[in-house]
Amino acid sequence: MREENGEPVLADANANDVFVEFERVQKSYDGENLVVKDLNLTMPKGEFLTMLGPSGSGKTTCLMMLAGFETATHGDIRLGGTSINNIPPHKRGIGMVFQNYALFPHMTIAENLSFPLEVRKMGKSEREQKVKNALDMVEMGAFGGRRPAQLSGGQQQRIALARALVFEPELVLMDEPLGALDKQLREKMQFEITNLAHNLGITTVYVTHDQTEALTMSDRVAVFDDGRIQQLDPPDTLYEQPKNSFVAQFIGENNTLEGVVKEINNGIALVQLDDGELIDCMPVHDSVIPGARTRVSIRPERVEYNKERLQEGVHTLKAEVMEFIYMGDIFRTRLNVAGNDEFIIKTRNAPDVERLKPGQQIEIGWLPEDCRALDA
Repeated sequence: MREENGEPVLADANANDVFVEFERVQKSYDGENLVVKDLNLTMPKGEFLTMLGPSGSGKTTCLMMLAGFETATHGDIRLGGTSINNIPPHKRGIGMVFQNYALFPHMTIAENLSFPLEVRKMGKSEREQKVKNALDMVEMGAFGGRRPAQLSGGQQQRIALARALVFEPELVLMDEPLGALDKQLREKMQFEITNLAHNLGITTVYVTHDQTEALTMSDRVAVFDDGRIQQLDPPDTLYEQPKNSFVAQFIGENNTLEGVVKEINNGIALVQLDDGELIDCMPVHDSVIPGARTRVSIRPERVEYNKERLQEGVHTLKAEVMEFIYMGDIFRTRLNVAGNDEFIIKTRNAPDVERLKPGQQIEIGWLPEDCRALDA
């Protein structure tokens, strides 16, 4: 481990399969209610992991404990195999990017970037070279002499990112960094940040409540609710194979129908919906056993209403069209299915796709593997 003034600095932790570790970490602010409950999480070097969840779910608290701005009530947080519980934030060698940029208004852009290097007692010529490299990295090389107030929001966010990277940390933490940007710029910055992190091999922990952002940017996503990780998986697994009702509802758009499990044969659950209709589903949750109530999950784009596209033997349901919305690249249709009048289907805009009309009666269906029986 590298030392500065006789104290440990962790940015040069030795290469290791596991780089960031939370072991049985808990956090309480009042000594009674746990904001984070028994968190166990490991990250390899170079991974881009997003902590996603609603307000109050514990994601930001986890980030702040990793940064050193909050102290764990119980458990251990390790970086490169070394416990950092008692190491102050400025000695952890971690880069931070916040939503409000946190740039010094009285300093030029170059001075803002130079500041963390001065704190680390780096020589002037080396500082100047690193500042130049960091500005070039975010395509802001010509802006070193300006002050933050002379830059747009997107440019300020680029500078905040460059400042987090200028001292070449192995771990960067980002807390809702794109929240203040408009949609188009936000999407552009999502790709820029992801590409930069992967190209530089930086381990990144990113906090957001934006599902699209999490799915677009991450190697893995940890979905938080009530102080616990509900599911930790790559984006496609998270979307296609939610492990419980909360994840299914929180990630992307989702349809739910409720009923009772009649039987399970060959890995397929036969579910009788509350209106008496039968459907086949993949039994996912431990609570899905014969006789138990279940909530089934079907993504809107996996629902078919063209009989020619449905396989023989697939259970179909009667549906009434409530609303048809033209959205350019897709059609979004709201249906009444088994008493649920908020059932959504999405179909691509193509010449062979029928434009449904309110009041129209249709039959819909899906493959059993696209329907997941979850906790009730």
